[in-house]
Amino acid sequence: MKIKNNRRMKVDPSNPDTIPKYVDELPVPPVAKPLAEIKGNPYYEIAMRQVPHRFHRLFPSTTVWGYDGMLPGPTIKVQKDEKIYVRWKNKLPEKHLLPIDRTLHESAGPPDVRTVVHLHGANVAWESDGHPEAWFSRDFAKTGATFRRKVYEYTNKQMGATLWYHDHAIGITRLNVYSGLSGFYLIEDPVEKHLKLPKDGYDIPLMIQDRSFRSDGSLSYPENTNPPAPVNPSVQPFFIGNTIAVNGKIWPKLTVEPRKYRFRILNASNTNAYTLRLGDGRKFYQISTDGGLLTEPVELTTLPLEPAERSDVIIDFSQHKGKKLILQNTNAEGNMGVIMRFDVLLPLRGRDTSEIPAKLISEEQVLYEHHADKTRLLKLDAIQDEYNRPVLLLDDRMWHDPVTEKPVIGDTEVWKLINVTNFAHPIHIHLIQFKILHRTPFDLERFQQDGYIDYTGPPIEPAVHERGWKDTVKAEPGMVTSVIMKFTENPGEYVWHCHILEHEDYDMMRPMRVVEKEK
Repeated sequence: MKIKNNRRMKVDPSNPDTIPKYVDELPVPPVAKPLAEIKGNPYYEIAMRQVPHRFHRLFPSTTVWGYDGMLPGPTIKVQKDEKIYVRWKNKLPEKHLLPIDRTLHESAGPPDVRTVVHLHGANVAWESDGHPEAWFSRDFAKTGATFRRKVYEYTNKQMGATLWYHDHAIGITRLNVYSGLSGFYLIEDPVEKHLKLPKDGYDIPLMIQDRSFRSDGSLSYPENTNPPAPVNPSVQPFFIGNTIAVNGKIWPKLTVEPRKYRFRILNASNTNAYTLRLGDGRKFYQISTDGGLLTEPVELTTLPLEPAERSDVIIDFSQHKGKKLILQNTNAEGNMGVIMRFDVLLPLRGRDTSEIPAKLISEEQVLYEHHADKTRLLKLDAIQDEYNRPVLLLDDRMWHDPVTEKPVIGDTEVWKLINVTNFAHPIHIHLIQFKILHRTPFDLERFQQDGYIDYTGPPIEPAVHERGWKDTVKAEPGMVTSVIMKFTENPGEYVWHCHILEHEDYDMMRPMRVVEKEK
């Protein structure tokens, strides 16, 4: 606790300078248990509820929305190729926790509270993907245009990976996720059992989110822009909080043994990007990206994560017995430069037999740019609406414009993301995992004149931490970011969008229709 003028400073949730750090132990979300079976496959029911939540032991309780009334929601653990069924139930109140911009898609209501769950990173049939217009109100009383089923089917036909589930309702995703609707979904792969990676209590998910609070402990989210837009409430162009929550606790600590741990790190923030560093630059080992294991571990001292990106890392605390190591965010200073702390104070329970293998997996599928069936040039741009607010766009089109991206089952595609804005966008493509090919600088002024891409330098290889399978890519400003993917199954209605949630809601999201090859 900070001391000021020899008096104990009162904790004010709205003032991060008054909030003591590292007083709460990091909670680990419980694992969801199936309720029954459908055709021999596990069946879950998970209800979204409004509940009180304690972000910090010295805070008043905060009203949040949580899956099964928890923040984060329960972790769903499945085996590769194991089919499961989930009935997502909306048991939320009719009134939203946060201010709704009535000018955005379907936000005029009723209903105010619309939800739909997207399993981020999943290879899944479109009816179970969580399409933004497949929303449903409390008890399915009202449903959106693409709503098809109450029970979702997840086949898990993909590599073992750290996925996550979160709300995806059209026009209010930013509000629903900020209110608490997110959780982990872990696909376990038999391959991992032979690698002797840290497991069980030494395999811990970390969900990082920024938050702001009012003095009474309630969630604070801006009602209008600065300067104010003529529409009130109004969507924000971005949101950055003034505290950091990990697994729903503000600046927690994790007391660990002097041994190896696996951490599944997720940036679940609305807008904020982080670059993680351990202590004064201690090394750690990345073993996976969004879509699963890398071919071999990568030794790092920093790890950048855009919104929605995941990385599994192994930290070896064996040489740090008795020490306290802060996980930092080098993108910021002061309070926002701190994530959490690891206290290496527990005795070693038994010999650490886990390993950091020299090799993780062999490369099963290699995609070559010159073999692509189609190359798409897709612009990331912005315009202003009638209220002089920025509207972020993909390829100069809005959400309700006709579908233009229609990948064919069996085809390999290269998407070249041409970012003409002055900031990075984390672009997420539903259904598939892709590989980043390269980023290439181009002459922005020339492009704006006549649409010609005049490259001004050689292609830049992806950084070492992003060379695995990805579903979210950082499209850098002034760069053409090229990714390659193959569409193998599941025709239907999907989407691709910026994962800055404020951008996704207005209007940086586009439909994608995956189609069968014509015979």
